[in-house]
Amino acid sequence: MLLALPDGIADMDWPALTSAVANCQACRMGLGRQAPVLRAPPAGLRCDWLVLGEPPDDVQERAGQPFVDDAGKLLDNMLKAVGVQRCSRGHDSAGAASTPADAPAAPPPTYAYLSLVLKCRPARPTSPDSAALAACANYLRREIALLQPRVILAMGRFAMQVLLSQDHPEGLKLPLGKLRGQVWHYQGVPVVVTYPPAYLLRTGSDKARAWADLCLALDVVQAAVAR
Repeated sequence: MLLALPDGIADMDWPALTSAVANCQACRMGLGRQAPVLRAPPAGLRCDWLVLGEPPDDVQERAGQPFVDDAGKLLDNMLKAVGVQRCSRGHDSAGAASTPADAPAAPPPTYAYLSLVLKCRPARPTSPDSAALAACANYLRREIALLQPRVILAMGRFAMQVLLSQDHPEGLKLPLGKLRGQVWHYQGVPVVVTYPPAYLLRTGSDKARAWADLCLALDVVQAAVAR
């Protein structure tokens, strides 16, 4: 039996949002799930990037976090190449321990918060419908409001579908490859569309295009910081 979305999503903090997602039964994607895939960033951490991926697979569901396994390693390497690292619990203490006290001040690191367009994988995996995407978009909007990222990297068809449906419905008629190379917007936040890392593992010929997309996203962030 499906239930209504919880009240007050727009006012939730990270603990409340995480709890709401954990108990959500507002669409059929939550039926029989093992656990939702959502990991809040460490308190107080500034994340300039939001990387939004496709619905979770079984590996991500078991891990309870997005972009794991070989696809996650590829994404981490892609981000590292443009000077970005994913945020994670305990990253700050590890970084402090490795920095000598007399070392010159280094520029602050740039972090990416990783999330998925849907938080659940049903017991019987199926392609998400528009109702499921619309329901989970309520949580995504709150994630964005809490993060205030300078760019969203939309990795994949479903991520693109959610982010463009409101302000750029004309883009939904185009294949993902045709949406690359330009900056879109979702609730005022710049969006760059690119290929998901799982796809790039299968289709290495598109890695150069994905690199160009990351460079475009980096340009967006640097321009925002300079203002």
